Amino acid sequence: MSIRDVYIVDAVRTPIGKFGGALAAVRPDDLAAHVVRSLVDRTPELDPARIDDVYFGDANGAGEDNRDVARMAVLLAGLPVSVPGVTVNRLCGSGLEAVIQAARAIAVGDASIAVAGGVESMSRAPWVVQKPERAFPAGHQQMFSTTLGWRMTNPRMPAQWTVSLGEGAELVADRHGITREQQDAFALESHRKAAEAWAKGLYDGEVVPYDGVELARDECIRESSLEALARLKPAFRTDGSVTAGNASPLNDGAAALLLVDEDGLRATGREPLARIRSSAVTGIEPQLFGLGPVEAVRTALAKAGKDFADLTTFELNEAFAAQSLGCLAEWPGLDPAVVNPRGGAIAIGHPLGASGARLAGAVAHQLAAAGSGTGLAALCIGVGQGLALVLER
Repeated sequence: MSIRDVYIVDAVRTPIGKFGGALAAVRPDDLAAHVVRSLVDRTPELDPARIDDVYFGDANGAGEDNRDVARMAVLLAGLPVSVPGVTVNRLCGSGLEAVIQAARAIAVGDASIAVAGGVESMSRAPWVVQKPERAFPAGHQQMFSTTLGWRMTNPRMPAQWTVSLGEGAELVADRHGITREQQDAFALESHRKAAEAWAKGLYDGEVVPYDGVELARDECIRESSLEALARLKPAFRTDGSVTAGNASPLNDGAAALLLVDEDGLRATGREPLARIRSSAVTGIEPQLFGLGPVEAVRTALAKAGKDFADLTTFELNEAFAAQSLGCLAEWPGLDPAVVNPRGGAIAIGHPLGASGARLAGAVAHQLAAAGSGTGLAALCIGVGQGLALVLER
């Protein structure tokens, strides 16, 4: 069996909304349907019935995104009912996992044309209550938020594995001696680059605003200063360095990509943005999740026969400034100038299940704009994993 080349023809995303912000009134299945419909409409030569499958990442799946949100997106977007859909969950890496799984299906001949993406509405993530172990309990029942992080933790899990995500970022800062000032400077640069990219129109070709919502650009980008960031209190340790200002916010949003083989490419009548070269996933101690991308990136690059010096652009998800700086410290051969050239998640936002698809789409668009080169998308993942994807043009 021969392995087929896999191409990214197009990629779209919504503007990323802040928690309780402009997109908070929009259901996650509607967000997913919007990017799927927008993606298909941008390739009018493609018969939607030829789409073999739709893969969508979704990290929480506890509310309106239940019942296989990928299939709900297909139906709500008005695609033929013959188009199937599957939802995948690798927490923060779910959107990128969807892209990788779609690419893998195409590469081995199980599909010719696929849509891959991700969605999350952290605003609309519900509270949940466990079923009682016996009928009609007389006492109070504990309620859990499904917005972010551990809940209903298995008591057999070692305590050091189940620390909060913010405490995990503090551990990375401790390990690499990353200061509060370094984190704040990194965060400020993320906002500066994102604002500049929007001002230059660099996101115009990939962002599709949601109809009826007044949100033209990513909602969390803001003007700030090192002085303002320095005034914020540590969020996880009284003497810590991780704050709301140097961490990614809670967000709502969706993203989708169109993936094809050679036959599918002819059916679209379009030139591809980029070709998928390799991917890798690795594991690490759960409390050090922030360093998860370190080995995943090295492995993915090695599979592609590439090195850091070959990279044109690198979209690294900024869950926290501390974890991003920790990863960069372990890649001494990487030029920091190629990392997140249009801003990162600290400014743009991190809607969990959508972020990986956003990163892959951003890399594809940047490679197309450059005309050639090699790009990389990578994320850290809660509970200790890393995921990476290499693209080329």
